[in-house]
Amino acid sequence: MTATATDPRLGEGSDPAVLLERRGGVLVLTLNRPDKLNAWNAAIDTAFRAAMADAAEDPEVRAVVVTGAGRGFCSGADMSELGDIADGGAPERTDEPRVPATLRDKPVVVAVNGIAAGMGLAQVLWADVRFASPDARFLTAFSRRGLVAEYGTSWLLQRLVGTSRAADLLLSSRMVGAAEAHRIGLVDHLVEDGDVREAAIAYAADLATWCSPTSMRLIKQQLRDDAERGLDDAVLDADRMMHASFRAPDLLEGVRAYAERRPPEFPGIPGTSAGAPTPTKET
Repeated sequence: MTATATDPRLGEGSDPAVLLERRGGVLVLTLNRPDKLNAWNAAIDTAFRAAMADAAEDPEVRAVVVTGAGRGFCSGADMSELGDIADGGAPERTDEPRVPATLRDKPVVVAVNGIAAGMGLAQVLWADVRFASPDARFLTAFSRRGLVAEYGTSWLLQRLVGTSRAADLLLSSRMVGAAEAHRIGLVDHLVEDGDVREAAIAYAADLATWCSPTSMRLIKQQLRDDAERGLDDAVLDADRMMHASFRAPDLLEGVRAYAERRPPEFPGIPGTSAGAPTPTKET
């Protein structure tokens, strides 16, 4: 899958701002401004959101991998565009949250191959699973730009590394190397041997091949909802969802596939909109 000459995903010249590649049930999105360490600009933002929206609607996409071209993941917001904002070009504030595009119902895996700063770090935090190479580096950056922790970074970061460590990283905007990031829980998988991109794709392919899309969707919903409620409510809701899964066709297929020692043939989930996850409340 590639961008065309009239595609809004195109960035500078004729180069796509985000490269799209299909690996079976895995969609690989590569931020594509390697000469700028994939600094986030309007072209990348438009392309990335469009790609995520398409992935949400495509039942053949079972998982998404996000990485960066060249030697960086994403160095943060394009400083030239930040300069325009500082000169009085800031967009008007709205009540609509300005958050990174993500997927509510499908797993998102990031492969951090270099610097991930500011908006780049936000993309790392919004993912479900995080892979990093030994030369990956992480930087909040906000306090050194006269900004606050945007895009839900303060909420997400402290849930990964704890409040005290999140305060350290956000207040100081100090650089964190891959080994420390792995030690404190910011990174799940440190790929010391091999290609971090291929390791992340292999993990996502395993999800796409062996895991029920419906189960993954519901588990992501549980993770969102349970972050904001007590254990008793979480257990009651899990019991309700488990009984519903007993009546779903995925269970029968999963059991048959296990008995027959073959990959299960789970159906895809219907198209759903992309957007920032928010807790789902029962009515």
